[in-house]
Amino acid sequence: MIRIDELLRAYRKGLFPMADPDDEKVYWCQPYKRAVVPLLSYMPSRDVARILRRGEFEVRIDSDFEGVIRGCAAPRKSDSQTWISPEIMDAYLTLNQLGVAHSVECWHHGELSGGLYGLSMGAAFFGESMFFRRSYASQVAFDHLVRRLKDRGYLLLDAQIMNPHLQKLGAVEIDHDEYMLQLDIALGKKIRFI
Repeated sequence: MIRIDELLRAYRKGLFPMADPDDEKVYWCQPYKRAVVPLLSYMPSRDVARILRRGEFEVRIDSDFEGVIRGCAAPRKSDSQTWISPEIMDAYLTLNQLGVAHSVECWHHGELSGGLYGLSMGAAFFGESMFFRRSYASQVAFDHLVRRLKDRGYLLLDAQIMNPHLQKLGAVEIDHDEYMLQLDIALGKKIRFI
């Protein structure tokens, strides 16, 4: 079982947990290169902007956190394995109950169509995972997250490990020392996600 105080302390030190997909053993990650999303320069793609204008999705915050984390942990077409073990899921469900972990959800005709979840600490948001069941749902959730963070004065959106999808969303890689500097500044501020 992951102790909540240890988990929060780890994030403050630039670490985050992942589970081995084969045996579900939890280990701590601290990549040398960190993916972050520069909040001030973020712009949605033309396709996402079009979807936003059409208002296809109802966006909610924390109305079904468990549904989002389960959606993120579910096997994907491209990869049947997940790093979100039951132990990690339980820890984040507790963090949600404590008001530290949050979900941004896209609903379409009353069904959860996609979303993302992460942790809010100070002026930093640590994006953990996203999923979709309907095209563009996770990207719309991401757009709403970025706008919420900008509106509230957040300084850091940590996307953890770069991948092609994050790169399309505007993430860039920074080295560990720069990340820790940005993290330290962000943790020194008090901002409420909700």
